Amino acid sequence: MTISNHNPKPPDRLEMTAQLEFLPADVAAEGSDPGAPVRLPRFSMVAYTGGPMRLTGWRYPVVVDLAGLSIPSQSRPIRFGHDANSGVGHTDMIGVQEGRLLAAGVVSRDTMAAREVVASSKNGFPWQASIGAGIEKFDFVRENQTVLVNGKEFNGPINVVRKSTLGEISFVDLGADGNTSVSVLGAKASAKEKPLMDESKTDKQDQGSVGTEAPKVDGQAPAGMDAGGAAPAVQAVAPPATVTAADPVMDMRAKVATEQERIAAVRKICGDEHPGIAAQAIRDGWDANRTELEILRTTRPKAPAVHVPDNSLSGTILEAACMVTAGLGDAEKMYDEKTLDAASKRFRGGIGLQELLLEAAWANGYTGRNFRDSRSVLRFAFSQDIQAEVSTVDIGGILSNVANKFLLEGFFSVERTWRNICAVRNVSDFKTVTSYRLIGTDQYELVAPGGELKHGTLGNESYTNRADTYGLMLSVDRRDIINDDLGAITTVPRKLGRGSGLKINDVFWTTFLANSSFFTAGNKNYLTGTDTALSIDGLTKAEVAFMDQVDADGKPIGIMPAIVLVPTALSSIGTMLYKSLEIRDTTSTTKYPVANPHQGKFRTEVSRYLANSRYTGNSAKAWYLLSDPADLPVIEVAFINGQESPTIETAQADFDTLGIQMRGFHDFGVALQDARGGVKSKGEA
Repeated sequence: MTISNHNPKPPDRLEMTAQLEFLPADVAAEGSDPGAPVRLPRFSMVAYTGGPMRLTGWRYPVVVDLAGLSIPSQSRPIRFGHDANSGVGHTDMIGVQEGRLLAAGVVSRDTMAAREVVASSKNGFPWQASIGAGIEKFDFVRENQTVLVNGKEFNGPINVVRKSTLGEISFVDLGADGNTSVSVLGAKASAKEKPLMDESKTDKQDQGSVGTEAPKVDGQAPAGMDAGGAAPAVQAVAPPATVTAADPVMDMRAKVATEQERIAAVRKICGDEHPGIAAQAIRDGWDANRTELEILRTTRPKAPAVHVPDNSLSGTILEAACMVTAGLGDAEKMYDEKTLDAASKRFRGGIGLQELLLEAAWANGYTGRNFRDSRSVLRFAFSQDIQAEVSTVDIGGILSNVANKFLLEGFFSVERTWRNICAVRNVSDFKTVTSYRLIGTDQYELVAPGGELKHGTLGNESYTNRADTYGLMLSVDRRDIINDDLGAITTVPRKLGRGSGLKINDVFWTTFLANSSFFTAGNKNYLTGTDTALSIDGLTKAEVAFMDQVDADGKPIGIMPAIVLVPTALSSIGTMLYKSLEIRDTTSTTKYPVANPHQGKFRTEVSRYLANSRYTGNSAKAWYLLSDPADLPVIEVAFINGQESPTIETAQADFDTLGIQMRGFHDFGVALQDARGGVKSKGEA
């Protein structure tokens, strides 16, 4: 079963590998009584030490809780590589001791896999074990959390298999738990080999070999071991007896007869009522007992379904419910399908403001069932530490997140032409900051023979700016809460966002239009006269004036104009000059051809603030030709830490006010910069 590494879920089986160590193995040892019965090789293992493992299909390590591991019987199959057709043997003892899974058994199968295991262990191959278990329940421990399993403490992220059933144990050649060990005893040792154990010693440390002591389960040693749990010395094992070869034909006939008897028993038990079970039993090799159990399991009365409501609730679900109820269009982009589905099922028809506050209060320990004691509800909703050991709902965070979305809606709903014509500066505090532009005062000089260079000088021009804080506080009062008006927590932040957008426009255009000493004839960036009206001729005149700008040394600045900034009254002609290939003049005194030489040159930006009478320097006829702000800005806006949008915070109102208060604030500053970055045309005489 393939498991996604990004979203693991319990597989049908869990395969855990463990480090094994083998002693040489065979059916008997040399020098033993030829008449003694054949002794099959035994094995003993520490199959799992209770620690974390890296398993295929799981993104994070896995720990199996041995307290929840069900062992159906002491006799479990031993296989090779989890292949049911490659049997090796079986266990006769399985148990848990000191947080470890121990097992012992016999190599009892006569298969190629069994012979491979025994022969390879004789050659010293370090086999490992893999435990196959069916998973019924597992938990995921998140990062920064800890969990106690098998007497040990583990840090997340980690998966803990709480309930599982042991199926089989397999021999493999690579494992995950390198602290475990396995021994196969009863192997035929070479005459030159030194015995691995001294009969007089049973202490594992004295032997200097890991795995020579068999595990004890419930105080009993496995069959074939002495009472101390130690393996018998190799030389004490009897030599192999002479075995008469079996008749293959008789053996085949016996197997066919046994199989026919099994099939007949299965069909008799199933009769005509359970054809599906009969087919599966014959196909999978079930015996009569297994078939009867399956029929009983299928036909027993089923208990009525129990529907347990899902009481799990998180702050994200509440937040999503608020967004959907308030009608935010892009809620599907902000939350996953599972969260939106949970919010829709939990709050059918939308969530109210009272319900939101009650959910937060209950998560923080509030025991009331209604909103009658509204002051207590608010106190619990905004105080996570009241009677609540763990709270999954932070009402302040939820309200702030919801409010922030609508704050931005309000902020971006007002004109933003200012953002298209200004340079943006990132500052870290509210101190005045100064920026410099270096200018050369000398050209390159001819290098005289000998290679001596003359020293030049560099001058500089400086410009300043400083950020300030602008803010406002609004409240959702008791009437809104009693009226259960969720719209209050969306309307208020919209107003705060719009207020921030209006304020930055107000500060920006007040600074920009107060330019009587910035755009002047002396700076050669101010044009007047009837021929400065916005037209092909007027734009040509402004372009010439802009491109004739010089630096402090009287040399061209080398910056090209890029933007035509106009008031609303000039929006149409500005757009035509930018987009139209031809502009026809129907008067008889026209002096220019119909072709538009400025098509596609300068993009048009329109602002309603330029002609507004509340601002000093306003005009419905004046317009500006500006450079790209990235090249040579006429005006600059500074933001604290680059935060271009306002910030909103939510909290319970002060003691003298019953309600919720929200405050929005924005840190920015505006200042004019380089006068050579633009030309102003008065548009009239």
